[in-house]
Amino acid sequence: MEKIAIVTDSNAGILQKEAEELKDVYVIPMPFTIDGEEFFEDINLTQEEFYHKLTNDADISTSQPAIGGITELWDKLLKSYDFVLHIPMSSALSMSCETAKNFAKDYNGKVLVVDNKRISVTQKQAVFDALTLAKKGKTTKEIYDILLETAADSSIYIMVDTLKYLKKGGRVTPAAAAIGTMLGIKPVLQIQGGKLDSFAKVRNEKVAKSKMIEAIKNDLENRFKQYYEKGEMQLFMAYTNCHDKIMKFAEEARKEIPNVPLTFIDPLSLSVSCHIGSGAIAIVCCRILK
Repeated sequence: MEKIAIVTDSNAGILQKEAEELKDVYVIPMPFTIDGEEFFEDINLTQEEFYHKLTNDADISTSQPAIGGITELWDKLLKSYDFVLHIPMSSALSMSCETAKNFAKDYNGKVLVVDNKRISVTQKQAVFDALTLAKKGKTTKEIYDILLETAADSSIYIMVDTLKYLKKGGRVTPAAAAIGTMLGIKPVLQIQGGKLDSFAKVRNEKVAKSKMIEAIKNDLENRFKQYYEKGEMQLFMAYTNCHDKIMKFAEEARKEIPNVPLTFIDPLSLSVSCHIGSGAIAIVCCRILK
């Protein structure tokens, strides 16, 4: 049986300590520049520190991990593992996936980089799936193929609490943000295939939550019908700096979708959070690999 190291980045929401406990999982911290100073997620930047800086209007930007650090990790792992399976954030959201793919060509098939179009909680599930498949004796190439085949088997809807950061990132104009804020507009975004897009604009949080639950139910009953009917779908919840709010939303979702298990509730990755701000909540459906 192949000995496989599974590498991901901190966008998956897996903490360094959690990776150590999982064994065979290694997490590359995402870099942030905050007011000209470099930070690394879960190394010298906690969720609490990040949101404190974000709330206080710090100048925050993201970048991809240095390829030298990634290849150094691969080299180190290949001294004790047969193969490395690298699961980065979606190529639709960052160039880090394509960069890793290009450098993996120098490793003669010993490093496989999977672009399975995931981010945050769905990326985390891809890591868990890879780990489970490896323990069941699947080869690195078999796991790679399975993750590619199931890449589209998830759906994310996010309610943004404030238009401030969408305006800052150029996703809405200053005029539209001002009018939207005045009217109490709550944008609902979606992530399908790794890309962050607009889904709906509603007048308040209650309507936004109802809209997201309705969208997930529609995905389960139509897009993922074949898996839903066999009990092969699960729910996740995610949030940005609003634990109480997401727990309340989770209870509402359980009542509306009682026959699908809610597997975990996690903070959204900081790379997503810096573009949408605090107070965002998300509901996710994702296929369970059998």
